[in-house]
Amino acid sequence: MDIEEVREFGLALPQVTERSPFGPDTLALEIGGRMFCLMDLSSNCDFYILKADPEYSIELRERYESIRPGYHMNKRHWISVDFNGDVPESLQRELIRHSYMQTIAKLPKKLQKSLGLL
Repeated sequence: MDIEEVREFGLALPQVTERSPFGPDTLALEIGGRMFCLMDLSSNCDFYILKADPEYSIELRERYESIRPGYHMNKRHWISVDFNGDVPESLQRELIRHSYMQTIAKLPKKLQKSLGLL
């Protein structure tokens, strides 16, 4: 997947918004005001960053060369995924959904309900 495919797939998930909280070169996909995917728009980075369950993250990093701990993020809860690496596109989509669901699970129940996610 390339950056535009990741963006389009993420934005197609329910209630997802995008913004640039760290300046114009970084795009964040969010649910309920919380980030679940980060991408560098300056073309300096060939990866995107996702939330992941810590144990699942370890398994993924052991299995795929192009999945590493999250760049500039909490290494336990975030992973970096190369756009053009050894991760199949179907798994990349699964990882984006996983990140989205990890983020929803941490939202207050009242916010989940107001977003129509319960």
